Amino acid sequence: MELKFSTVERRGPIAIVTLSRPEVYNALHTDAHFELQKVFDDFAADPEQWIAVVTGSGDKAFCAGNDLKWQAAGGKRGWDKGGFAGLTSRFDCDKPIIAAVNGVAMGGGFEIALACDLIIAAENATFALPEPRVGLAALAGGLHRLPRQIGLKRAMGMILTARHVSAKEGQELGFVNEVVPQGEALNAALRWAETIAKNSPMSIRASKQAIQKGLGVSLEQAIEEQREYPAVKAMAASQDYIEGPKAFSEKRPPKWVGK
Repeated sequence: MELKFSTVERRGPIAIVTLSRPEVYNALHTDAHFELQKVFDDFAADPEQWIAVVTGSGDKAFCAGNDLKWQAAGGKRGWDKGGFAGLTSRFDCDKPIIAAVNGVAMGGGFEIALACDLIIAAENATFALPEPRVGLAALAGGLHRLPRQIGLKRAMGMILTARHVSAKEGQELGFVNEVVPQGEALNAALRWAETIAKNSPMSIRASKQAIQKGLGVSLEQAIEEQREYPAVKAMAASQDYIEGPKAFSEKRPPKWVGK
């Protein structure tokens, strides 16, 4: 598939997905959403791709959200089943996805980051759900993910005021994992990805899926049902499940197969 609004670079098991509409601060429109849907479908289905890092082109913006100029000019608005950027409604991907926020993450851009498993932010990054200022609401997951990730009162404070939050404050609030100097978000995110990639991808997928499914039920139910989760069962049936203990006993680095 020819990509017009994004790029994909492979570094071993890591896929770097770059939102590429710098002329509009990487804001996204319908065609971009459908393109990214296919990008992340391919990532999810490819056994050789273990981790994705999402970032924005240029040094000013991760993603400015919905392309309001496109919408105001009569452009059709909408996305595929995966949601905004093919990510915000993608609940069946058990591979880690890291947001490397290199600048502005507004509205849908912030919602993309919140849909990722980790957020690494440059010190010049800013986050907000400013939809109420333009008569909209953050319905691509922001209104639901933010309270779950930082608590109700703090999320209400951000959402109802539509205020901008710095990377440093984002880390203090708990939705940013690490703040790095301007221009270093991607390198830092790749460092996290490379550290994750040292572990069994089957174990990582099982862990992510167990966390996601377990948060939706009681602790008792989560512990009772976790061994029946698909990714946990796949881990137990994988070659990695044998290789890990064997490598440990032989005092050597494991050779993960990822299946």
